[in-house]
Amino acid sequence: MLRSMTGFGRCLVENANITQQWEIKSVNGRHLDLKWRLPVAVRSLEPRLEKVVRRFAARGRVDISLVLQYAAGSAPSPRFDSLQATAMLESLHSLAASRGEDFRPDYNVLLQISSLWGDTGEELDENLVALLEDGLALALEDWNEARAAEGRALATDMHSRILRMEEWTGLIAERAPAIKEERANLLRERLGEALAQSGQELEETRLLQEVVVLADRLDVSEELTRLNTHLERLRNLLQSGGDAGRRLDFTLQECFREINTCGNKLPDVQLSRLVVDFKNELEKCREQVQNLE
Repeated sequence: MLRSMTGFGRCLVENANITQQWEIKSVNGRHLDLKWRLPVAVRSLEPRLEKVVRRFAARGRVDISLVLQYAAGSAPSPRFDSLQATAMLESLHSLAASRGEDFRPDYNVLLQISSLWGDTGEELDENLVALLEDGLALALEDWNEARAAEGRALATDMHSRILRMEEWTGLIAERAPAIKEERANLLRERLGEALAQSGQELEETRLLQEVVVLADRLDVSEELTRLNTHLERLRNLLQSGGDAGRRLDFTLQECFREINTCGNKLPDVQLSRLVVDFKNELEKCREQVQNLE
């Protein structure tokens, strides 16, 4: 099924020793870009947790946060970089002394400096890792349900626009022969007037040659055939689902190309308005596709 790249998911899992709360927020992006906010004690798990995410997502900018609470006595002890902290305090003390000021460190501030805190470097218990992976998977399932719901809404909207554009393609195909005939008659009149001014008669052979050249210049049958094929391709991609965002975007670009050519080849006021409306629908579809995975 089609999924939007924009979504939100949440999961709260309580176990004997830990309580984990995952939150996932995402917006559209060209590639899968993960931003983690994990407790210090489990930051080393990012590579393993990323593998879990990649089972559920292919594109988008995804922010993933975890709030982890341990039962009494089961929390791992964080590692504090005392050497770095000492160097920072000594530098501040020297700065204060050079200014003739007293320096009294506030050690509570050190709690807020994330670079001073890290895990102990010890291997985490595999049972804990498995619990975290399962919790993340549950949050990702909730996230995917939200993305799928939005994807269905986008697909429904695009499908109605595609049906409208298919109807307009049929109108262009019906109008094109009449435009050719109108232009041929206009050419006949202008050639006749130009030759009459010079005292010459209009030769049927010469007229036929000019009409053939004009008809070839006004012929959009190939463009309309390709346009119908692209619109059918769009409908099939919407029905097939999956990570169809890039393929939909490429097909829409091809539709733009064909309808542009039709508008350029057929100089007609009524048709020009139709072409403008057609491009407007394509642009709206393109905006929708930017949100699809």
